[in-house]
Amino acid sequence: MQQALCLQHVPFEGPGIFHSALTTRQYELQPCLVPEEGLPHQLPDFLLVMGGPMSVNDLAPWIKQELRFIRQSIDSGIPVLGVCLGSQFIAKAIGGNVEPGPALEIGPVPIKLTNEGRRDPVFASFPHNMKVFQWHGEGISLPSAAMPLASSELYPIQAFRYGDRAYGLLGHVELDRGGVEALCRECANDVKRVGKTTEDLLKAASEILPPSHEFAHRLIAHLTTI
Repeated sequence: MQQALCLQHVPFEGPGIFHSALTTRQYELQPCLVPEEGLPHQLPDFLLVMGGPMSVNDLAPWIKQELRFIRQSIDSGIPVLGVCLGSQFIAKAIGGNVEPGPALEIGPVPIKLTNEGRRDPVFASFPHNMKVFQWHGEGISLPSAAMPLASSELYPIQAFRYGDRAYGLLGHVELDRGGVEALCRECANDVKRVGKTTEDLLKAASEILPPSHEFAHRLIAHLTTI
């Protein structure tokens, strides 16, 4: 059985629906809480990098170590998928930048596919305009070698691809109801800052989670077969 590694940065932002998507395809998923456990010595067969409330620009030593680990994984040709903070890790690891955005994006946000996104083997099979659950306040700029796949009104880079085997998603397609509840509980100040309630976010999320999960499964299927 092939090994998938899930880099977590806080306990409440786990793999979500990606867990079943990977195990269905005969991957054993190993979680790793990087700030507490550090990184393994060996690269996995698949690398999943999840979210967290910190910034890739923070000065904690483990952040620099994780950036190197992600870059080594990409250079080794294994599939790499990052979500939210994880996408920002990938962007910085490949030479891009991460900076504070104009405002928090929290809850379902419309995103629009770029021309590259409309040609992408995964994104092209979905509507050119769709809503994805968001929870972030920093944005991404990419090196020229990376392909921007989707944008929102406030954040020009909502998703990107680097080569054929590395994808970054600023939005959370992996969340289930429990994941949304956990974010609302653990990041309650963010909810207040945008003038919403947990009930607002749960109701809005319920309408977009099924298509998001379908997208998550197709993305994993693509990355585990190329």
